[in-house]
Amino acid sequence: MNMLKIVAVPMHKEGRKFVAIFAAISVGLFFLWEPLFWLGCGVTVWCYYFFRDPVRIIPQDPNLVISPADGIVSLIEDVVPPADLDLGDAALTRVSVFMNVFNCHVNRAPVAGTVTQIVYHHGKFVNASLDKASEHNERNGLSIETTSGARIGVVQIAGLVARRIVCFVKVGDPVGAGYRFGLIRFGSRLDIYLPAGVSPLVAVGQTAVAGETILADLAAPQKQRIGVAE
Repeated sequence: MNMLKIVAVPMHKEGRKFVAIFAAISVGLFFLWEPLFWLGCGVTVWCYYFFRDPVRIIPQDPNLVISPADGIVSLIEDVVPPADLDLGDAALTRVSVFMNVFNCHVNRAPVAGTVTQIVYHHGKFVNASLDKASEHNERNGLSIETTSGARIGVVQIAGLVARRIVCFVKVGDPVGAGYRFGLIRFGSRLDIYLPAGVSPLVAVGQTAVAGETILADLAAPQKQRIGVAE
């Protein structure tokens, strides 16, 4: 195994200016007090790590819904999706993945399809792990329609520290499963709304990996999985 590929993980271009700023501040701190310089170096390395963009192995089955984010599955519940996502007014299963400040924050498309809706809402910045964050926090919602006609909702939610949601796609854009469609800076959450009748294949507390962890199978609905911590 190439150790360089493990240590020198590619960084997303969104992070370049932040790393440059932290590096410049660190140099300035050196002339004030050397210990502050080393502290600044540590923060610079963390910033690089935060904006890392590792290669992922994307499942190629078009019926699979994969996680759009790295993090912990924090909530699974049936709720009515936001009206502006055009997913109907019936309750759907929502899977929430919470990202802390050490997770990779590049967001990936959960399915292949076409972006049919993008709606941005200004809001608060309460802890993204709380249920009320879905309604009250700053957020950006997308709907993706697959070639089979299934619609998946994905909502980027800003967190307690996050102050910037970035979306790289627009309505009408085709996306592949695992396609990098956005990024949230410094701690946040993603909500995924599954089509009616589709149950999640993950459990609350499970670690999810963006572009790799399978959240659901559109072609083979199963009973919701229950996990037990040991």
